[in-house]
Amino acid sequence: MSSTIREADLGGKVTPLPARAAANTAVPLDRTARNPGMKLDLGFMESVRSVNRSALERRVASLTKRRSIKADNQAAWLLRAISCMDLTTLNSNDTEERVRRLCAKAINPLRRDIVEGLGIAGETIRPAAVCVYHPFVATAVDAVRGTGIHVAAVSTAFPHGLAPLSTRLQEIEASVRDGADEIDVVIPRGLVFGAKWRELYNEIVSMRAACGDAHLKVILGTGDLATLRNVMLASMVAMMAGADFIKTSTGKESVNATLPVGLAMMRAIRAYFEETGYLIGFKPAGGISTAKVSLDWLVLMKEELGRPWLEPTLFRFGASSLLTDIERQLEHHLTGHYSANHRHAMA
Repeated sequence: MSSTIREADLGGKVTPLPARAAANTAVPLDRTARNPGMKLDLGFMESVRSVNRSALERRVASLTKRRSIKADNQAAWLLRAISCMDLTTLNSNDTEERVRRLCAKAINPLRRDIVEGLGIAGETIRPAAVCVYHPFVATAVDAVRGTGIHVAAVSTAFPHGLAPLSTRLQEIEASVRDGADEIDVVIPRGLVFGAKWRELYNEIVSMRAACGDAHLKVILGTGDLATLRNVMLASMVAMMAGADFIKTSTGKESVNATLPVGLAMMRAIRAYFEETGYLIGFKPAGGISTAKVSLDWLVLMKEELGRPWLEPTLFRFGASSLLTDIERQLEHHLTGHYSANHRHAMA
């Protein structure tokens, strides 16, 4: 088999999900069906808690070294990366004007000359969402209205998650009222360290209820969780409690999204699907700033979970500077030259 992933692999026939999953689930495969959650099952958690870090690291190294994406195929995959992006600004100096600029970039993510050079003028390729703090939700909703771009709000005392639960739930409800249709919540990491799984489960169930129709993305803060076992168990609790997505990081930890941690979370998603038939989304965030790294994540997703997880309904990048580098790489693909960052609008 060729070591090059072809564009057809990205946009062609849907790769079948694991045969064991099809055999074990009575629920039809439906990417739009929301995860209703399930009762907290400590026995099921125990069955999937074992994680071999060395094996995961070998798997990641093997995939990133032997999968090569070049030329037009690389351009196609980078366009897919844009469509799976949550374009984010989570700075202490954010303003309404900064958020409006971010939304304008989301609506027109690539310069016109690049769009025309790639021959995609008739296509709509945009980030899946913009992600902002609660005070800027209404501004973002107004700025992207009618474009199909979602608005995600980070919530529940982001990034530490240590406010009283009632305060965190009120913040979710306020963001939903302002128009956010996705809510990124952060868990208190101390509940994981204390193995307080029932308390963590109940908190996430309450957060899911507060979201209403808005989708719930649960941030684990994997850089703070210390072990892959903790990552795996926290992932399972979040999905059992009704998470639509599980997300690696706030982007504020000293260590954010890493491929081995992502692989552990992907395998938790697979185990949950095999048990319930529901497809859970995955969002790596923090430190994903180059086109090359985005390709590594896309390859890992396709190899581990299959083609259905290369859609924005099931995969997102949390990113602030990634779009600039993708735009530069696409310009290099067309011209053979890299442009300076200042030639590209805010991303």
